[in-house]
Amino acid sequence: MKITIGSDHGAVALKDEVKKVLAEFDVEVKDVGTFGTESVDYPDIAEKVCADVVCGDAERGIVLCGTGIGISIAANKIKGIRCALCGDVYSAKMSREHNNANVLAMGGRVLGFGLAGEIVRAWMTTDFAGGRHERRINKIAALENK
Repeated sequence: MKITIGSDHGAVALKDEVKKVLAEFDVEVKDVGTFGTESVDYPDIAEKVCADVVCGDAERGIVLCGTGIGISIAANKIKGIRCALCGDVYSAKMSREHNNANVLAMGGRVLGFGLAGEIVRAWMTTDFAGGRHERRINKIAALENK
């Protein structure tokens, strides 16, 4: 599996920790930045990560900013993206099982590294349940075309 990850300046430290957790899995990780604490605009990072997911260069993406809110909003503006902002393990599991989230968002200023690692592990190891949830995913996709 290939995963593209990116963060703004508010979550560089969290991004580095998430990459350590991803090393536990058989995944190839592409980091699209940012790499320092100089201010950057989170929509630009969301666009880079999500472009890889939409075109198939990555199966999933992870986006990070200070709270995760702004970057998740930006990611969800991109057709084909189902980005879930998760601050707990249960939400991470449900975002995959029920919503087939292809992008995970988290906040570097609101989550500790330990909890963030558990969220990533849950998100990585939970499969989409399909069934009745597939119908709902199709309805979400239809909204993008209205």
